[in-house]
Amino acid sequence: MQVAEQHDVAPEVVRELAGFLERRREQIAQRWADAPLFSTVFTVSRDEAVEACKAVVDALAEVARAGRLEDIDAPGFRAVKDQLGRMAASRARAGFGPAQIAAEVAGLREPAAALLSAEFESADEHAHACALALAVLIGTLRLVVMETTLSAGEELIARQRQQLLEVATPVIRLWEGVVAVPLIGTLDSARSQVVMESLLEAIVEQRARYAILDITGVPTVDSLVAQHLMKTVAAARLMGAECIVSGIRPAIAQTIVHLGIDLGSIITRAGLADALAHALTQQGIVVSPRPDAGANAR
Repeated sequence: MQVAEQHDVAPEVVRELAGFLERRREQIAQRWADAPLFSTVFTVSRDEAVEACKAVVDALAEVARAGRLEDIDAPGFRAVKDQLGRMAASRARAGFGPAQIAAEVAGLREPAAALLSAEFESADEHAHACALALAVLIGTLRLVVMETTLSAGEELIARQRQQLLEVATPVIRLWEGVVAVPLIGTLDSARSQVVMESLLEAIVEQRARYAILDITGVPTVDSLVAQHLMKTVAAARLMGAECIVSGIRPAIAQTIVHLGIDLGSIITRAGLADALAHALTQQGIVVSPRPDAGANAR
């Protein structure tokens, strides 16, 4: 983030700005409540928007009293960061980009500046200094909103990525006591962790005795993928379930042999149907093929 130009503001000007924000709290809040940043977010009642505005004014007054006009980490901002983040996120969902949201925050300066200028009989140097201090403070508020928006965006992306991993790794109940995880795509560390957690939860919920890991859709198997598979198999065994790995294609089998990976302790089958048949057989269940209808007719 680019470092903003520092402004030297006299302590008496800062104190006067803090006093102004405290005295004009209600009036500033009433004017800000009609600004798009607040009015389009707090749509249930205008009073709700006014209260939100008051909280922001209080935060700015606290920052001014501390003399930290350009400090985005000033304690005064902590109380409203969540609120500002929700407001910015709401505007983002409405299709507004960061530049537009920043412009809306900057737009809060004008209503407050009009009230500030009304407190001075003439536009002298002191009045100009107070107006400059207010501009600096609103500029810092804009940076706080942007930082909060970016943090919220990163958290949202992380949550969505986790959700996509979970959706892309379903656990299917094939039979009573038999569950399967059809894996498609690259199996990295993050996804392997999701596979293990999802599978272990399914083993407990379904009271499964057999768990099938089908890797038909996994393009390549290297030492890292094999390590993840063996860890998952070991964890399933600790939960009382036997793991079967299916879908090992000839090319993958050659790669495993070439890498010297020992899968001797793991039950493997060519395909998912073979793995299911093995699990059923181990439970004493015999599945007979359907009789040929033409043969019966003869």
